[in-house]
Amino acid sequence: MSTESGAPERWTQASVYPDMWADPDTDPRHSDGPGPDGELATFQDFLGGYRLTLLMKCEGLDPEQLARRSVPPSTMSLLGLVRHLAEVERDWRGWILPGDPEPKLYGDADGDFEGAVAEQAVVEGAFADLAREQAATDAALEACTDLGARVIQDGTAVRELWVHRIEEYARHCGHADLLRECVDGRVGQ
Repeated sequence: MSTESGAPERWTQASVYPDMWADPDTDPRHSDGPGPDGELATFQDFLGGYRLTLLMKCEGLDPEQLARRSVPPSTMSLLGLVRHLAEVERDWRGWILPGDPEPKLYGDADGDFEGAVAEQAVVEGAFADLAREQAATDAALEACTDLGARVIQDGTAVRELWVHRIEEYARHCGHADLLRECVDGRVGQ
């Protein structure tokens, strides 16, 4: 449903907390009990939560909705964010691994957003790229057991790479909240 202005009406599947995306008892990002022990486990837990949030923001949308640039004049779309984060994961590996960085997935200069078009094959490719790049970066970082160790590019600490990844996903999940609400009214959380 849309309002008189053409904007979608806000909606949620939550019943207990109507301004939330999901009720806490059914939210797959939360578990009962204390958080994980240790710095690395905490980083992994937070990153995993933000990754799942991004997927939840895209859930149930067709290719046109995923590719829609719903917050003009921004070129961002939910599909563009998925592609961007796949590109970013690949880029981070270049900070860890020796040798030349891998080539860009989507070309130079905003190819991640500009190439986010409403085609099923592009959507499937983007989600496959994201999963593959996340797994590869996770594996590269798991080999760096000392969080204080300095990595090849620029002497950045492994800990800093983990925090930066969390920050990147958190920031883009905020964008995804607005993008999704403008596509079909679903509220953020």
